[in-house]
This record gives sequence, C-alpha cells and structure tokens, in this order.
Amino acid sequence: MLRSAGEYEGIGGYDERIEMKFEIYKRGQGKYTRLGSGLGWGIIAALGCLSLYGQLSTIDFPNQQAEMWVKTMVPVGVFVVLAGLIFWLLNKHSIADFMIDAEGEMKKVSWSSRKEIMVSTIVVISVVIIMGVFLGFADLLFSMFFTDVLGI
Repeated sequence: MLRSAGEYEGIGGYDERIEMKFEIYKRGQGKYTRLGSGLGWGIIAALGCLSLYGQLSTIDFPNQQAEMWVKTMVPVGVFVVLAGLIFWLLNKHSIADFMIDAEGEMKKVSWSSRKEIMVSTIVVISVVIIMGVFLGFADLLFSMFFTDVLGI
C-alpha cells in the first residue's frame, strides 16, 4: 500500500520539522527544571543586553532622537529574539524530554538528613584543623632543622 507524504508525519514519533510553535510541550512535566533553566538563560540574556546597551552608549550619533532609539531598541529587540529562542529551546522535544527525565531522576535521589549533613560537616572541619596543625608543626620542625642543624 502506498502512502501519501502527509501520512508519514506521525510515524515513528513526532514530526521532526523545525517549527516555531507557541505551545508548551508536555505541559506540567519537568516544570521546575525547565523553569529554572529558562530563568537562568533569561538572566544571562538580560545581562548580555545590558552590556550591549552600555557598549551602544559609547557611540555618538548626529541625531539625538536616532541615538535614543538605537541605544534602547537594539538591546530590547535582541532580548525579545533571545527570549523567543529560549522558549523554543525549552519546548524542543529532545531538550524538554531530557529535562523531564533529569527532574524524574532527581526525585529518586536519596538526600541526606540535616543531622547527617551537620555531623559530616563537623568531621570535615575537624580533619582540616587537625591536618593544618600537623602540617604547621612539621613545617616548624623542618625549618628549625634546616636553619639550626644545617645552617641554611
């Protein structure tokens, strides 16, 4: 049986064409991972646009009104484009599935209790202090040996 081109789109998973859709892929799944990633990428984009604004402020324009528009609208336009790219990336099937799986694996992790963390922290700090005292004493012995005995 022959199939038309439209019938192949659903076979083998999702349609792999690159489309800009404004819908959230698998809404509610991987919510916190995607939200945190989006906020992180958004902060980086905002700081980059702020740096761009600072760089554009050093340029002198002959027209005062054109200067205001270029200095403000270029960074805003770049931010809007980056925000759209971030939204698209967070909803791209492969990236969204990875984030959903990562959040699922993090829920399976057995986290230490507060008491275990406190005891472990005290042990680490104690060992560091003891090793510091030991190395300080060894340094003192070596310096006395080299200065007093060998005369160096």
